[in-house]
Amino acid sequence: MTSASPDPSVPVVLSVLGRPPTGRPPGVLAGCDGSDGSLWALDRAMTEAERFGLPLYVLAVVNPAPAGYPPGMAELVQESVETLVESMADGLRRAVAAVQRARSGPYEGALSLHVVLGNVIEVLLAASARQHTLVVGTRGNGGFDRLLLGSVSSAAVHHAACPVLVVPAPPLPQPVAS
Repeated sequence: MTSASPDPSVPVVLSVLGRPPTGRPPGVLAGCDGSDGSLWALDRAMTEAERFGLPLYVLAVVNPAPAGYPPGMAELVQESVETLVESMADGLRRAVAAVQRARSGPYEGALSLHVVLGNVIEVLLAASARQHTLVVGTRGNGGFDRLLLGSVSSAAVHHAACPVLVVPAPPLPQPVAS
């Protein structure tokens, strides 16, 4: 997938409480970290949402301090966290724009984008409650290319509160024999 300019008309719901949005009708939930795998999963999530006539929730999770901050440090890094969240929101808009451009037709369903602060696995699992389907790629930006499933997709398969669709990378084009 190629990068595309973000569509500023697509609102992004920011949750800094570490909790995914609740109180919405069940839909298709797509985890998106901007990796190729998450873009392929987002494309499939759009197809699933259209097929079943469900809303599509695209969720990006930002974990600014995996180990937490020492006392007093959270206030000092607040501006950096806000910049990180804004950057993730922009990246999420770009991901949706790129997938929409690559599709044979535009996505026509209800779409909402969400950026949540917290642990990726914990937030995705909590967000999977009451959803029709959770769609993730086989691997994200974790950097362990040798793994068949990344830690997020593996945790989703084993612990999500809804069915999980794990989208593999598309097959590589085969060279044409001459």
